[in-house]
Amino acid sequence: MQWFKLGAIALGSAVLAACGGGGAGGPLGSQNNDPNRGALMQTPVPRIAGLSAAEFTGMLNADSTGQGLLQLTGNPVCGVDVNYIKYGTVGARDERTTASGVVMVPTGSAAACTGPRPIVLYAHGTVIEKRYNLADWTDRTNPAFSESTLLAAMYAAQGYIVVAPNYAGYDSSTLGYHPYLNADQESKEMIDALAAAKQALPTLMSATTANTKLFITGYSQGGHVAMATHRAMQALPTPIPVTASAPLSGPYALAAQSDATFLGMVNAGGTVFSPMIFTSYQKAYGNLYTSPSEIYESAFATGIESLLPGSYNWTTLFTSGKLPQLALFSSTAPTGLGAYTPPVTNTPIDALFAAGFGANNLIKNSVRSAYIADALAYPDGVVPAVRGNSLANDRAQSPLRVAAMRNDLRNWTPASPVLLCAGNADPTVFYGYNTAVMSRLWAGLGPLVTTLDVDSAATGGDPFAMVKAGFAQAKTATYNAGASTGGAAGGATAVTSAYHGTLVPPFCSVAARGFFSQFL
Repeated sequence: MQWFKLGAIALGSAVLAACGGGGAGGPLGSQNNDPNRGALMQTPVPRIAGLSAAEFTGMLNADSTGQGLLQLTGNPVCGVDVNYIKYGTVGARDERTTASGVVMVPTGSAAACTGPRPIVLYAHGTVIEKRYNLADWTDRTNPAFSESTLLAAMYAAQGYIVVAPNYAGYDSSTLGYHPYLNADQESKEMIDALAAAKQALPTLMSATTANTKLFITGYSQGGHVAMATHRAMQALPTPIPVTASAPLSGPYALAAQSDATFLGMVNAGGTVFSPMIFTSYQKAYGNLYTSPSEIYESAFATGIESLLPGSYNWTTLFTSGKLPQLALFSSTAPTGLGAYTPPVTNTPIDALFAAGFGANNLIKNSVRSAYIADALAYPDGVVPAVRGNSLANDRAQSPLRVAAMRNDLRNWTPASPVLLCAGNADPTVFYGYNTAVMSRLWAGLGPLVTTLDVDSAATGGDPFAMVKAGFAQAKTATYNAGASTGGAAGGATAVTSAYHGTLVPPFCSVAARGFFSQFL
């Protein structure tokens, strides 16, 4: 889900090129319309925006949201050039395709802005609008503008080169779908984006060179992408050295997260994530269904494979009736599964689970019943009750469970430092089935793996004490704003609604930059 939305920030005296949207990139330079993996489609690549440190500071100071971002990131030390790249990559079946992204480079004369610079390879979270483009600074309604601005302030303006793909299936990509949570494809694309960016660096208007430091990070879906990329780079015949990575709030134990959902622990946003997952794995493996009507209720089956990413935003997607906002499953329990419809834990999260059931539901009872039967016959080892770390459902028969297992990230051990950051009350990507599982799995690695729960109390000498304090203040402010009109229930709802998409990400991002800084 897109996060940390900025207000309408004035671009002030920023230098803007006349490029943007899906067609960014003019006719200048050499063109390659059928690129191999990692090859640029245009050389030199177009610069979309160029701001000095003073101009960027003024841009952020133009409203209260930008000022809040400055409090997290600190004032820009460097100027920032925003460059648009298009490159060759592959889809879920290794079919040739194209994708696009952004390369941000620091500019200016300060020591942190000159000479060979470290690279941050960044993976964004789930977005549903196809026009998402992290390089498009000419259109402030672009759904990527807020996240792109945060990347510029957090990293590029502090001396890092930022490389961030929009992903295959978005922006100008020729792929007709998005390989959502496909660990193999997403890691290949990140490697391709990095290769294309390195080709572009010496040709930029502000030519830049990279040093040997490579950091990988991403949030939510991007956390899964970041971890899959670290794993893939480490496993190459000639490994790509990763200095450190910081996967943030990602569904790493994907099979466990999927099982939890079907067992009734419906996460916030489940009606959007589920069809993106089903379409992705159907395109990759071809065995989830012969027709979408086998999976979805008739009100939603028609056209659902091409719905996301598309032209709808998170509001119009529901108001148009294309998807139900909350009801992933029917409130009528499949035979013998009443205990899971919805499950009862006697904790406040029961209200979230209950919201995932209704009359106008998305997924058919027959599909859910078959999935749960498989999950009970071949349990994961983490869900529903056993708090282990194992990926034990290797005998699973359900095509969806098999697909989730193929994209689960519990099958590797990092050889370079990793920060796992999330919040323990996340209603979207469950902390206990993902971050906590990986932390336990890697407990024997000692200081190589650091786990940060931003929603926990600081202890003596805690290096993340300020991050935790800032998160606590933001959480309290969110609660108070909701409680001012809705009482205690309104406050709790406000926190739940903002937790994954707004509250956690900026603080985990601050922690990630601090974590990376010790390896410079």
